[in-house]
Amino acid sequence: MAGNAWRSTVSRVMGAVRSQTPQPRNFTRGLQTVTLIPGDGIGPEISSAVVKIFEAAKAPIQWEEKNVTAIKGPGGKWMIPPEAKESMDKSKIGLKGPLKTPIAAGHPSMNLLLRKTFDLYANVRPCVSIEGYKTPYTDVDLVTIRENTEGEYSGIEHVIVDGVVQSIKLITEDASRRIAEYAFEYARNNQRSSVTAVHKANIMRMSDGLFLRKCREVAENFKDIKFTEMYLDTVCLNMVQDPSQFDVLVMPNLYGDILSDLCAGLIGGLGVTPSGNIGANGVAIFESVHGTAPDIAGKDLANPTALLLSAVMMLRHMGLHGHAQKIETACFDTIRDKKVLTKDLGGNSKCSEFTGEICRRVQDMD
Repeated sequence: MAGNAWRSTVSRVMGAVRSQTPQPRNFTRGLQTVTLIPGDGIGPEISSAVVKIFEAAKAPIQWEEKNVTAIKGPGGKWMIPPEAKESMDKSKIGLKGPLKTPIAAGHPSMNLLLRKTFDLYANVRPCVSIEGYKTPYTDVDLVTIRENTEGEYSGIEHVIVDGVVQSIKLITEDASRRIAEYAFEYARNNQRSSVTAVHKANIMRMSDGLFLRKCREVAENFKDIKFTEMYLDTVCLNMVQDPSQFDVLVMPNLYGDILSDLCAGLIGGLGVTPSGNIGANGVAIFESVHGTAPDIAGKDLANPTALLLSAVMMLRHMGLHGHAQKIETACFDTIRDKKVLTKDLGGNSKCSEFTGEICRRVQDMD
């Protein structure tokens, strides 16, 4: 892909959440506060890298760092610490590093708890091929939009009898309509031509059937956007054969979790894939979606690209397009130049060296 055309494509995709319903507030004047959740493992290192790059770019952001370790509230209900909730309620914008998800530890996934606390109903994950970073695919340019609040991740499970466990898949008309409307508004506002509803209504006729019906109903109000519907397994097959046939994909929670990671693999992995979660009442949290990588935590080996690109999405959501463009250009130029890269990107540099190179390029633009 030619340089200028590639930059235009990347900027369009990475800025994908800026003009959606609900509309973001006007953040363009003065210093703006963002709640920073560094996370676990490598989270503090990559969060520090992003902060340094933002300082180099003179982005008008004031960070308010908060911890979100789950605590038990009244009645034994799990909740995030009150000071973290108060910060998000005030700032409306958050940037989050990776959080560990304990298995069978007695408390819920922190990511799930954040989604429920702030009604972060739409996960937006752009996937676009990165110039200079070689993968088997060179023409990926798509966006997955995942319903983030229900489905198999509703957290409704119980034991029927010993040895038999039931998990409830919850699908509602309101949530299905809301995510469908978001996907079509997204496509229209970002010059996207088609929306594909991903489902398994042939098997789960009532639950996925309801989701699909709402998508069809919403599609009737967006005649300028081509609407297709496709089984999840068929999407996966076609995706690895030719990802260029897809544009915007909308789907229930579990399917989105799986398919968005598959799409990330097409462009090089979760380490280079940004993500944004859009909620009700103007709240949005942007995040890196890779793991905490405890094996390299504290060793200055982590790759901050995913969190940095998520922060770029955040800046565009806030209307700070100039700062977003400057940081994004510096990041992608560094990757394309191939001289200062972390190990997972094909180099031997440390996180601090990679961060320093991006800072240098940002400052050279002034």
